[in-house]
Amino acid sequence: MNKENVLTVAVAIIVGLLGGYLIYGVSSHKEPVVSSSVPTGTGSPTEYQQRIAEAEKIVAREPGNVQVWNQLANDYFDTDQPQKAVQAYTKVLELDPKNTNALTDQGIMYRKMGWYDKAIANFERAQQIDPNHLQSLYNLGVVYMVDLKKTEEARAVWTKYLQFDSTSPTAQQIKADLGTLPPPAGK
Repeated sequence: MNKENVLTVAVAIIVGLLGGYLIYGVSSHKEPVVSSSVPTGTGSPTEYQQRIAEAEKIVAREPGNVQVWNQLANDYFDTDQPQKAVQAYTKVLELDPKNTNALTDQGIMYRKMGWYDKAIANFERAQQIDPNHLQSLYNLGVVYMVDLKKTEEARAVWTKYLQFDSTSPTAQQIKADLGTLPPPAGK
């Protein structure tokens, strides 16, 4: 291989890794959920527990530290502690009421606990703040489609999603899911 080919391969790998991070780096979840602010799960359970313990100490001293509250909420999210995550996101939202990512992630935790009405309210509130917030729109469709079996509502939400994004892996998944639905009522 000559230098030019090696350079081309190296650039392609870097672009691929960067693209993968941008597309998939916002979610560390196996279920059909796209989180908005939770980073890809990094760290062992021990590292998470150490980080959580440290963050808990910091917020006890500095209850107005929204950044640490958010990290604590994300760590609870990643370690499958939905009730604690909801409480921490509540604090984030008290300090930063228009944080669409915290609203969405808290909504995902509400969904995990089976509180679909609260999840929907969070996703809709995020949409009111930012109608282009795709993660809240996607997750709203998930609740309608998967949990509530309200296919017409899911279809409406995901059709709106596809107006903003029609090519990402999430959009492709939405298209596949929509393809399994019966035709809209009245058609």
